[in-house]
Amino acid sequence: MDVKIEALPLEFPDGCNIILGQAHFIKTVEDIYETMVTCNADAKFGLAFSEASGARLVRTVGTDDELTEIAAKNIEKLGCGHSFLIILKNSYPINYLPRLKDIPEVVNIYCATANPVMVIIGRTEQGGGILGVVDGAPPVGIEGDEDIEWRKNFLRKTLKYKL
Repeated sequence: MDVKIEALPLEFPDGCNIILGQAHFIKTVEDIYETMVTCNADAKFGLAFSEASGARLVRTVGTDDELTEIAAKNIEKLGCGHSFLIILKNSYPINYLPRLKDIPEVVNIYCATANPVMVIIGRTEQGGGILGVVDGAPPVGIEGDEDIEWRKNFLRKTLKYKL
């Protein structure tokens, strides 16, 4: 069987984060939606899920119409069954990942990032599957004392994740 490998970029607004994953079942959109708003009732996000059987539709839901439309366009472009994409605004994946992983039909999380993302896809005569992702760019060095101080200040003062 022949497999064609391709890399497709995800396109989402600057300042947004994404979560790309794999799930199984038509109720995935409802379960992810409930999890997102339970974690943060003010969450601004769009979600798209690609069915792999039955009607094989891109199912969508969200709290922000623009982000929902962007998620749908991306997931349709990828063309990989049972994949989902969440695009977040003014929020971080770290706040949702533990709960998303607890959803029974969520199989895998490929990435959670605000970086540019290339999705590596294998295509066969049956369809496409996500093989992995390229998240951001390679490192340019090892952090020094100034970099450590910046990181600690960023976590404490900007993100308020540390005391």
